[in-house]
Amino acid sequence: MSSSAPKVLARAFRQAKKPSVPRLKPIQCIGSLCEPIRSFSTTRQRWEDATEPSHKVKYTTDMYPTLKRDPRFSEITPEHIQFFKSAIGDEAVVDGVTKDAADDIEAFNSDWMRKYRGHTKLVLRPKTTEEVSKILKYCNENKLAVVPQGGNSGLVGGSVPVFDEIVVSLSRMNQIRSFDDISGILVVDAGVILEVADNFLAEHNHLFPLDLGAKGSCQIGGNVATNAGGLRLLRYGSLHGNVLGLEAVLPDGTIVDDLGKLRKNNTGYDLKQLFIGGEGTIGIITGVSVFCPQRSKAVNVAYFGLPSFEHVQKAFREAKVQLGEILSAFELMDGQSQGFVHQVTGNKRPLEGDHPFYVLIETSGSNGEHDNEKLEQFLEYVMGEEIVSDGVLAQDETQVRSLWGWREGITEAIGHFGGTYKYDVSIPIQDLYKLVEETRERLLSKGLIGDDDSYPAIGVVGYGHMGDSNLHLNVPVRRYTKEVEEAIEPWVYEWIQKRSGSISAEHGLGIAKKKYIGYSRSENMIKLMKQIKDLYDPQGIMNPYKYI
Repeated sequence: MSSSAPKVLARAFRQAKKPSVPRLKPIQCIGSLCEPIRSFSTTRQRWEDATEPSHKVKYTTDMYPTLKRDPRFSEITPEHIQFFKSAIGDEAVVDGVTKDAADDIEAFNSDWMRKYRGHTKLVLRPKTTEEVSKILKYCNENKLAVVPQGGNSGLVGGSVPVFDEIVVSLSRMNQIRSFDDISGILVVDAGVILEVADNFLAEHNHLFPLDLGAKGSCQIGGNVATNAGGLRLLRYGSLHGNVLGLEAVLPDGTIVDDLGKLRKNNTGYDLKQLFIGGEGTIGIITGVSVFCPQRSKAVNVAYFGLPSFEHVQKAFREAKVQLGEILSAFELMDGQSQGFVHQVTGNKRPLEGDHPFYVLIETSGSNGEHDNEKLEQFLEYVMGEEIVSDGVLAQDETQVRSLWGWREGITEAIGHFGGTYKYDVSIPIQDLYKLVEETRERLLSKGLIGDDDSYPAIGVVGYGHMGDSNLHLNVPVRRYTKEVEEAIEPWVYEWIQKRSGSISAEHGLGIAKKKYIGYSRSENMIKLMKQIKDLYDPQGIMNPYKYI
């Protein structure tokens, strides 16, 4: 954060052409507003909260009663347990087969949204790629189904078992292997937590090209396996471009040694791309090589209130034109989402009054004076043209974290009341918020939204990455019910298909969207995907009942 920014911007707004337009103002530290809240986790809290016992979470098999256990898979026996203990050590085996380990296993059986819950009785926690190889080779030979699990922060049930699949947790594979501060290439174990990697890189004036609200819990291997998008994609692109190499283990135990560190390598098929977004269905990622950009010296964050989605689109268009190469984030939030954050956290709102829409803009560059000049011109324009109704500008790192908290705090806030139906989708930008409005109208017309406990749903919320046309459509509920689910699905996917969108923008398919893949992919594409799955995993042991 450049110290000259407030003075420069103050001068800009003194020169604004329309004095009736509210002036952009610096954040005033009142109460908890300026407390750093960016890094709170949305993943582990439920597991540590004794007031929400696990029995409240329905088994996935109860939610999908037509789903049957694949008879090809073997039941786990004491002999299998003995092999795993000899292969990776007693301390790496959480055994619920030969003894009661329900409390230790429950965290691996359930997802953080309290929506999916499996029946596993065995968790394996390898520490090396060689141990993963031993596990998968044995499982393949003995037809034992496997679910790879990272930070378990996904939204579609992809990282938890359905029946009694063995959970292979990567949490002990948590070493940063190497970093070259000249090339910016980082090599890590798959179980390294995203925030740990980013903090390490900060010490070397670099940053990880991916940023998520769950960065304190999610693991890099899981990020890659789901092709997570996050808050920085607008600036740094997707993991398909930033991941330079992978180390992975195939179902038969074969180690895929493709942990390259080159940004250019045109020698044969780029097989690592099959694992990026593959959701652990053809193998387990154990190591990642990723290109990490230089950390910006000058970072500015502004938070605006806007009167309509049309004004949001105008602000985005001007941000691209006027901020160009320094624009690193443009996040959309509707008024309801910010209301939930305020209600749950009790934090003082950054702006006075309520606005239908809010936007968080971040700029990142290497020259503070240059960035401030561009930001000055942009802010003067959007305020002068009344595109923006009101706004605040962070003046230091604490205030930057505080403003980001209003965006990253949405997920935890709306899940506070019971659960959330989440739809992470891509839609042409002009239609982005229409889906929220029509979903809200649909649920209201069916009598599913209300203010008391007789109504299952509390509201409909929309927020997301405007720069990527990526909407997070969320329906916070007091309880999960078939009535709500059937009112949304498959209607929401049909709505997206009509507009040539994608039913999954960045969280994958898992079990939640497996049967709906046809709304975004053609029959020929699905056939090709199944051929790849059958080639690498002919026994079908890798993350079954999901994906395709």
